[in-house]
Amino acid sequence: MRGQVVDIHSIRDQISYGPSESATQRQHAMGKLTVRERIGLLLDEGSFTEVNPLRRHQATGFGIENKVPYADGVVTGWGAVEGRTVFVYGQDFRIFGGALGEAQAAKIHELIDMAVSAGAPLVSLNDGGGARIQEGLTALAGYGGIFRRSAQASGVIPQISVILGPSAGGAACSPALTDFVFMVRSVSHMFISGPDVVRAVTGEDTSPDTLGGAGVHAEVSGTAAFVYDDEQTCLNEVRRLLSMLPSNNQEAPPAVSATDRPDRRCEALLELVPADSHRSYDVRKVIEEIVDDGEILEVQERWAANVVCALSRLDGQVVGIVANQPWRLAGVLDTEATEKAARFVQFCDSFNIPLVTMVDVPGFLPGLDQEHGGIIRHTAKLLYAYCNATVPRIQLVLRKAYGSAYVVMDSRSIGADLSFAWPTNEMAVMGAEGAADVIFRRQIAEADDPAAAREDLVKRYKRELMHPYYAAQRGLVNDVIDPAETREVLIRSLAILRTKRAITLSRKHGNVPM
Repeated sequence: MRGQVVDIHSIRDQISYGPSESATQRQHAMGKLTVRERIGLLLDEGSFTEVNPLRRHQATGFGIENKVPYADGVVTGWGAVEGRTVFVYGQDFRIFGGALGEAQAAKIHELIDMAVSAGAPLVSLNDGGGARIQEGLTALAGYGGIFRRSAQASGVIPQISVILGPSAGGAACSPALTDFVFMVRSVSHMFISGPDVVRAVTGEDTSPDTLGGAGVHAEVSGTAAFVYDDEQTCLNEVRRLLSMLPSNNQEAPPAVSATDRPDRRCEALLELVPADSHRSYDVRKVIEEIVDDGEILEVQERWAANVVCALSRLDGQVVGIVANQPWRLAGVLDTEATEKAARFVQFCDSFNIPLVTMVDVPGFLPGLDQEHGGIIRHTAKLLYAYCNATVPRIQLVLRKAYGSAYVVMDSRSIGADLSFAWPTNEMAVMGAEGAADVIFRRQIAEADDPAAAREDLVKRYKRELMHPYYAAQRGLVNDVIDPAETREVLIRSLAILRTKRAITLSRKHGNVPM
């Protein structure tokens, strides 16, 4: 009996050690940590419990039967992040290049099922070259099982993918189904068709970084929500994100004791937001002035930068913030910005995170590329997300709110619970200059001094129709507030909305716009 116990400890030591010292050295030489080093950084010290470490593949042919390592290239189990349960699986690139086979897929399937059953977040550490070719269709079927489970778990538990090496072919589809994708510069590569395939089919000569590196997915495709310079920082930020998310859709996000006074006045807002609607500013500084201790976690910071989506806290309670960014394209809405905001709104609604929408929007970006690129259907996605959201929703107009873009940015007419404006706001169908040109076209043309007449009529339009009191008198905003009191007003409003109970129609599911 004692010998058998010694034997199992020997096997476990072998599994923890990995295939060989040389394989570990090659992994480190590529600037990459091993899978167990990564799990150690992600989870609280000593909290990891591994499952199925003895699993081995049963495949034969092409020599694969001569290499039958324990764990089959993936480490699965659960642990804790700040004391809360988190499930994790990580591919081991040292074994079959992390490629997915039938046994590896079965381990991942079981772990996803366990995470859903336990109602706890799932984090995947991806470092694999796709399907294991020697196992043929059974490997591809393994991806199908992952895709199906990930789709079914969407909106039930938070799912986070961390790309820490190659993620090619079917392996690239799996992260795209999850809520957030993290990547590391110079280490992470994600694409459906690799450089060799692209070169053979299209003749284009490219590299893994140019085709699907972290920079590409952060700035061009929008696939990566977060990008960092090294694995340690990346995994620390995964922990930070998890600390702001509920374990599942039946729980509220974790609250913390706030050190920032809820009634703190925000006098700086008067300087941060210029009264002149033609001057730009960084809306992130506005958000930082309002939220607890100026701390925000921005999602997809480098993609569709004309809208800001961020998680933060107000009086210790997690909130999701959507804001037009005047610093980029004057804060207009376009195809990418509406798509980005729509997905963020849907995520917050799925996991009981209240929404604060900060509006400073001149309209939609005009142009052939926008219309042909589907601005209509992308805008419909954002409308659909807001109109179906049942979490507490507050709209705050920072400066200007023009046309249908104002309506789309969670106006009262599409279901915002509360809307607040500042005294300096301009709210109208369009800017005063454009409105005057349409309404008073004949008067301006027939005037002795058309320029002077136009200037007077622009002022008249502003005076009579564009001020926030006009909207307040008609119930389109609930109150006009002192900007310095914004933080206190939002906190008080969110507190009363915390027990909001939404009534929804019975249906299988809606038909999300394309």
